[in-house]
Amino acid sequence: MRCVVVTAARATRNADDDGHTEGGAPARADGPAAYAVREGTPPADSPRPGATPARAGRADGPLPRPVLRSALELYLDLHAHPELSGHEHRTAGRLAARLTALGCTVTRSVGGGHGVVGVLDNGPGPVVLLRTELDALPVTEATGLAYASTAPGVMHACGHDLHIAALTGAVALLAASRDAWRGTLLVVGQPEEETLNGARSLLEEGRLYERFGVPDAVLAQHAAPLPAGALAHAPAGGPPLMAGSVAVEAVLHGRGGHAATPHLNVDPVLMAAATVLRLRTAAAEATAPAEQAVLTVGSVRAGERGNVTPDRAELSLTVRAFTEGALDRLTAAAERVVRAEAAASGAPRAPGFTVTARSPALVPDPELTARVRGAHEQLLGPGRVLDLSGSPATEDFPHFAAGGVPVAYWMLGTTGAGPWRTARAGGDPVPPNHAPGFAPDVRAALPVGIGALAAAARQVLASRPAGGRGTGS
Repeated sequence: MRCVVVTAARATRNADDDGHTEGGAPARADGPAAYAVREGTPPADSPRPGATPARAGRADGPLPRPVLRSALELYLDLHAHPELSGHEHRTAGRLAARLTALGCTVTRSVGGGHGVVGVLDNGPGPVVLLRTELDALPVTEATGLAYASTAPGVMHACGHDLHIAALTGAVALLAASRDAWRGTLLVVGQPEEETLNGARSLLEEGRLYERFGVPDAVLAQHAAPLPAGALAHAPAGGPPLMAGSVAVEAVLHGRGGHAATPHLNVDPVLMAAATVLRLRTAAAEATAPAEQAVLTVGSVRAGERGNVTPDRAELSLTVRAFTEGALDRLTAAAERVVRAEAAASGAPRAPGFTVTARSPALVPDPELTARVRGAHEQLLGPGRVLDLSGSPATEDFPHFAAGGVPVAYWMLGTTGAGPWRTARAGGDPVPPNHAPGFAPDVRAALPVGIGALAAAARQVLASRPAGGRGTGS
């Protein structure tokens, strides 16, 4: 199906781009200048910064200011204090404290790392799991925000701080309206998403489902370069929402020595350079023209000084594709290239080639997605709930579907009107996720993220019998 571009003019015509968040902290929004959605998707209108989601009163009512303010304060704190994968101690502590204050029974260190599980038991009924990630990226922030990262070389460049804040806001809404629903809310703070290891650690080492119950639905959202105030779902019958991925560490062995005696050495730097170039060609040759697949070498590490030939070079690479067969095929091609280049260079030892993580493509459950999408359309109006084509981005959320557990996953728009208009007019493109300048329009995105999670959870949780005094939220 042909795609069209949702532009800033269509998607954010009602936005107020004054550049300040609630509480006085400046806010910027960044994301690509355009995002492809299915043809026929109605335009999405981004809310004015600081405003509650459009039509929120029709579904849930306006967000209580204490809920929004608490979530915003948490977001600002987490953004300023990011932690890398496997080191999320402070972040886990902040989430655990907030969940405890909301009435959850909290367990920490689930899975041997910094996993957090909160349980809000509200009688017999469905079990709904809300998941957020905890980790940041090794990126040096360049947003200029007043609440920018204080950790050198570390940044929440993927929006996990926004995910955590929105989740706590949603739990606050659900905790305040327990007389309107029945069931159990599981809240999971997952470490090490960026390494694709955290979900499996929670499920396997932490025995998440054995200890806390198999959920009837697992729900999550992710910051995306869509208009702030919009949500996006995978259309029924479409491709996977996200690609599967294989992460690999390769080690090329050489023979070190003096830079002045190359004839006595086996240079692993040259070996690595040839390998990187050949890997890109191999990926293209192993992929059918109509097939989407990506092979990326994200890190090359070798040597310390220009006058010393090192004895090894290390490559970190990822393979992304939408089918298991394509992932296997590209991974095998990558291994052939690594071994062949080592042999061609006369390496003294066979190279290492280790798969460190793997995650399948993300295919949300169609029935659950339809129900959640309906709740989002009721919350925001259908014009701000988009169809999203498959993305080569990847994460480990699909592991939560182990054993046939239904999962729903959607994208949360984070890009404000100003950057969209500027980019559309031919100005600077706005930075996407993982870029040093990534900065969600928090005032527009956070209220929608809170409402989206709460509305999705309510769609699965059982309603109280008619006549219940539901407080609403």
